[in-house]
Amino acid sequence: MSFLYRPSQKVGGRGCGGEHSEAVFSSRVCRACPLCLWWVPSMRACPILSASFRCETCSEEEAKYRCPRCMKYSCSLLCVKKHKLALSCNGIRDKTSFISVNEFTDLNLLSDYRFLEDVGRTADAAARDLSVHRPTTNKFINYLRNRARRHNINLKTLPIGFTKRRENSTIFNKKEQKFYWHLKLVFPHCHAEYTLKRVPEDKTLTDILKPYIDPVESDPVVCQRLKIYTMSPQSDVRILMKIENRKQNSIRYNELDASRSLLENLKNKVIIEYPTLFVVLKKLKNDMVVLGQGKHIFISCYSILRYFS
Repeated sequence: MSFLYRPSQKVGGRGCGGEHSEAVFSSRVCRACPLCLWWVPSMRACPILSASFRCETCSEEEAKYRCPRCMKYSCSLLCVKKHKLALSCNGIRDKTSFISVNEFTDLNLLSDYRFLEDVGRTADAAARDLSVHRPTTNKFINYLRNRARRHNINLKTLPIGFTKRRENSTIFNKKEQKFYWHLKLVFPHCHAEYTLKRVPEDKTLTDILKPYIDPVESDPVVCQRLKIYTMSPQSDVRILMKIENRKQNSIRYNELDASRSLLENLKNKVIIEYPTLFVVLKKLKNDMVVLGQGKHIFISCYSILRYFS
C-alpha cells in the first residue's frame, strides 16, 4: 500500500518543519528523516534533503547513514570508518547524554525505559554467572593455586575488594585439564591497553598478538591505533612481563619467547591474579629494564664516567 504526500504536508505525522516534494511513500524506498527521525520518502525525491544532507566526510555523495553517537552523516562504510578514526568515535549512542526538558520527547522516554531494562538484564545475568562468584570463595582460590603450582607457576591472589581480584576471570577446565587465563596486553608506545578473557594456556604469544599487531589479521580500528607496531618488523617486537615482589626502585622485567605457549612462558614465575604483558619495540627507547641487562648498562655508564673524569 502506498501514500501520496503533498509539498505542504508535514511528513511522518510529526513533521520536521521542512517542505517535502510530492513523492510516493513506499516501505521499500522510504528512509528516516534526518531531522525528525520519522519515515519519509526517499531523499532523492526531496531536493531540500538531498542538497542539505551530504556525507560530512567526503562531501560528495548523498548521506545514507548517521552515527548514533556524534550525529555525523556518512555515505559508505569507508567514510564511516574514516570518521570514527578522525573523531575517535565508537559509533555507540550515548544513552546517558543530557537532554533538556524542552527537547525531551516520547522517543527519549522510550530510550530511557529500554536502557533501564538493559541494566536490569545485565545485572541479572551477572548474578547468575558462576564465574563471577567462584573467585570470591576460598575453596576455588585454593584450587587455582594448587593447579598453578603443579604447572610450576606461583599464583598469588589479592583480598576481596581489589580491582584485579574483581577483574580476574581465570578458570581451570577440569575436563580439558588446562588453564584459561585472564590476560592484559599493554602497548606503552601507543598508551593502549586490551583485556583478553579465557585465553587457553597452550596458545602461543604470537597467536595472541596477531589480532593486534599483525598488519593482515588485525582489526582495522585497532591496527590504526597500534600503527607504530604494525609497521614495525616482527623481529623488533619484545614481550615483557614485570617481575613481582621487587622493590620500587629496582623494577625488572622478564623477556618472554613469542614462539612458545603462554604456559611455557609463565612457568617458574610469580603472577599476581593474572598475567600482564608489555609489548615494546627494540628501536624505541623505554624505561623498562630486562633482568640481566641492567647490570651491563650500569657498567657501561660507569666506565664512561671514569673515562671522562
